[in-house]
Amino acid sequence: MNEAQDSASGESSSEFPSTGRLAAIDYGTVRIGVAVCDPGRSLASPIEVYNVRSPKLDAKYFRELVRQERLVGLVVGLPIHCDGKESQKSQESRTFARWLHEETGLPVRLFDERFSTAAAKERLRTGSMTRKKNKKRLDAVAALVLLESFLEACRYHGNLVGQSIDETGVGADAIED
Repeated sequence: MNEAQDSASGESSSEFPSTGRLAAIDYGTVRIGVAVCDPGRSLASPIEVYNVRSPKLDAKYFRELVRQERLVGLVVGLPIHCDGKESQKSQESRTFARWLHEETGLPVRLFDERFSTAAAKERLRTGSMTRKKNKKRLDAVAALVLLESFLEACRYHGNLVGQSIDETGVGADAIED
């Protein structure tokens, strides 16, 4: 890990930027939803659904996203069960978040994504798009819900929320097979 990456590890709130554009990532092994916010962190928009290809092409995509969108940090959804325990998908998200940090050099926070897909489906259902178009946008809208929730929680608590990529899972010792 280089020095810039080391200083951007996201281990403390002082290392995760308090201003600037963020992207939220709704991680999946096939599709990844992406949403970004404005530099003042008051508005968020879904950007796209990225289809996973290969580690090399995926890394290129995320580095280009960081450059084009002038991002200063990333938020990755952490799937947690309603009882607070983590699953294999939680561990996959944690691994992806660490990989994303290594590839982009940006600080990454993990944030509870419970109910983000359900909220995204509800938002899409109230729109006028066809079911097929809704399905294509679902992961990006889930990333939007994740980003809005993260920003709102930070404002409400008056500080950084979520988890560092270096933390172990809250329910990691109770991972279901």
